[in-house]
Amino acid sequence: MQSASGVLAVTRDAAREGIEPRSRGRGAGDRLVLAILLCIPLAATLLGLPYYLLSPAGRVRSALHEWLKPSGAIGLGFGVAAFALFLFMWLYPIRKRWRWVVSMGSLAAWLRVHILAGVLVPFVAAVHAGWRFDGLIGLGYISMLLVALSGAVGRYLYGWIPRSRGGLQLTRDEVTAERHALLTRIAAATGLDPLAIERSLAARTRPGPASGPARTVARLLAEDLARRRALREIRREWSRPRAGVSPPDARGLAEAIALARRELALDQQVQMLDATQRVFALWHVVHLPFALTALLAVLVHVFVAVVIGGVWPL
Repeated sequence: MQSASGVLAVTRDAAREGIEPRSRGRGAGDRLVLAILLCIPLAATLLGLPYYLLSPAGRVRSALHEWLKPSGAIGLGFGVAAFALFLFMWLYPIRKRWRWVVSMGSLAAWLRVHILAGVLVPFVAAVHAGWRFDGLIGLGYISMLLVALSGAVGRYLYGWIPRSRGGLQLTRDEVTAERHALLTRIAAATGLDPLAIERSLAARTRPGPASGPARTVARLLAEDLARRRALREIRREWSRPRAGVSPPDARGLAEAIALARRELALDQQVQMLDATQRVFALWHVVHLPFALTALLAVLVHVFVAVVIGGVWPL
């Protein structure tokens, strides 16, 4: 562990490099945006529920048929939105590979939007399909669901690789610098000695060896649970009065716990890094065929719909 002056210098360097702990507010904001956007297909589903519960023959006789059928005003509108969102999702891999779009936002920002679109697409497409998935529509929808589920796994693995706020993977030296900066800030918030904090946090989680993709993912899940238990213990410990040191106020304690959460996560991520990267590489191999199958099914569906005249005149 560095001296106090050395740690403070590392803190300043880490801040300049943009690798200080990331705010949880961004994730909360993303969830709020997603919840608001999901209200649109949910509202359409609830309003059209009497129609969606009818048999195919009953739907044709319904007054809502001209609006909610896949080629109707509302149904087709959701279809166009789903197609646009699905194509938009492919901009994220382009952003990762093409240097000329580097200036168009950070990888982290693109990934957040990519995830939002990926969650929305199945719900928007379901309204377009009238919540019936037969034939080619069913194939395309199943492909979308597989891509969405695979994407959820990929996002989980992505979160286990230490990254900067811009989404770039941190080197081990950068992780060390950030952890030192975190310990300094925790010490300032709690009044504890940085060395004591480091020893206390280091004893909380000890990831074991993992071999094979299934065991690695199981170990990652177990470590998530262990980190949550450790944080509950830390909160109780740091909120208790100590000789010569006043316990932090509610705001200081919340800040210290947030910093400890990040420090524990970095510790676990570094220890599991090699195993996580192996599984993440395998996930890329699996995810791409799902995504390409979904893209092909969607393009064929749109082509057929345009050829048979089932969409607005182009």
